[in-house]
This record gives sequence, structure tokens and C-alpha cells, in this order.
Amino acid sequence: MTISLAVPDLLVARAKSGDLEALEALYRAFETPVYNLALRVLRRPEDAEDVLQETFLEVVRSIKQFRGEGHLWGWIRQIAASKALMRIRQERVRETEELHEESEAGGAGGGSRVGMNPGAVPVQIDLERAFERLSETSRAVVWLHDVEGYTHEEIAEQMGKTVSFSKSQLARAHARLRGMLDDEGVAR
Repeated sequence: MTISLAVPDLLVARAKSGDLEALEALYRAFETPVYNLALRVLRRPEDAEDVLQETFLEVVRSIKQFRGEGHLWGWIRQIAASKALMRIRQERVRETEELHEESEAGGAGGGSRVGMNPGAVPVQIDLERAFERLSETSRAVVWLHDVEGYTHEEIAEQMGKTVSFSKSQLARAHARLRGMLDDEGVAR
């Protein structure tokens, strides 16, 4: 079943004038696709909820700038993708700061958990679980390009990177996904 993401021009005009009922109707019309986009990129429901709220706060603040030259969903999707990518960047900064603090404190602990038990990967891996194993950046690029239909130029602009970065991230992610899924086929 396909969900229509078209909304009447009258509803958009009412929202632009600050009509709270119209703004609520827009929220109801787009909350599920925005949440799903954020969840696919970020994986954690609480982060997806935050991005959903941040997206619609931005929609309320900026709806007057929507010129109607394209579909409203495209405009809202752009805001949601930007908010999700911003959350990834913020998380990276936080992790870097935590690592820096740990190294200054003497680095207590017994090494990294990454790769501790390489044989622990389940034999029956599906696409969803393989997708989750990608890095946040790779997952975001794959989702934005393959599912949402963004061009490499749009992804590069959103992420503040080059077009070749987007293309290489996508190619590497596809290769990694193929490898994980091929391993699944061999194990059966």
C-alpha cells in the first residue's frame, strides 16, 4: 500500500499563515515518513523521535519560506535528512571528546570490544541486520541515495563533503553489504 504524501495547496497556505490546525495536519501527514527516514539513518528510536521533533520545529519556523516550487514532502524530507546527519556529526564529536578525556585520564580498561569475537556473527543474517552493521556515515549515504533518491551532489552538500566522498562511501557500503549477504548464502 502506497501512502500519498501530497497535501492540498490550501492546507499549505493556511500553515504559512500560522494556522495551528493546518500545521498539526501537516505534522500528522508527514510524521511517519519523517520518523522512518530518521530511524533508518540513526537506528535508535529515541534519536528518530528527536529528529522528528526537530524537523517539525524547523517546519513551523520556516514554512513561510517554502516557495511551492516542488513537493512539500521533498522540502520536509530535506530538513529531516539534514537534522539526522547533524545528529550523526554531534555524536561523532561527543565520542571524540570522550575518547580524548579517557586518554588523558590514563585510558583505564582492557582494550577495545571491536573484533573481540569475530566468530560471533550469526549465520542467518538478513539485509536489515547487515544494514545496521554499516557505519553511520555509510548507512546514511546508502539510505539517502538508494531509498530516498538523493543524488550524490545532494548528499555531498548535506554532509559537507565532496561528490567523490559520497560515491566512494556508497560503493564501499554496497561491497560490504554484498560481502555480508554472500557470507549468508555460503553458510546456508
